Amino acid sequence: MGSLDLLTVELVPHPTDDVRALISELDGILSAEYTPEQRHGLALDAIFTPDIRFFLARLNGLAVGCGGVAFFSDFAEVKRMYVRDVARGRGVARALLARIEEEARDAGFALIRLETGVRQMAALRFYQRVGFQPCAAFGAYATMAPQAIATSVFLEKQLGA
Repeated sequence: MGSLDLLTVELVPHPTDDVRALISELDGILSAEYTPEQRHGLALDAIFTPDIRFFLARLNGLAVGCGGVAFFSDFAEVKRMYVRDVARGRGVARALLARIEEEARDAGFALIRLETGVRQMAALRFYQRVGFQPCAAFGAYATMAPQAIATSVFLEKQLGA
């Protein structure tokens, strides 16, 4: 990130045009890589529920990324995290994840998990760099048919205080 770049991460309580555009881009990328049964991203209307906090990242005022955190009984889960290509390598993913982890810690969670795809190499490298470790399928994923999660990678991270 350049010294003049301004990066902000804001809580988004309802779908906005920026959020719709980012989720649409993400869905386009994932639909080119995975079959419908292997895509597990929440629909737009399912993101804005009481048990999910969703964030929008802006770089110099432009929407460049998004991501959320869903709260379950014993863990939090990263949902729909995405950063546009033009903003990659500029600290956007790190800022989004920091906010997501802060939200999970503030809600009392010590464990955060996520599901991503085997072809999301940049995401996999990023999550490994920030301390996520492989884990078994969890939550609803653990009860899915094997072919539905054949291209899934499950990761988790202990949240420090």
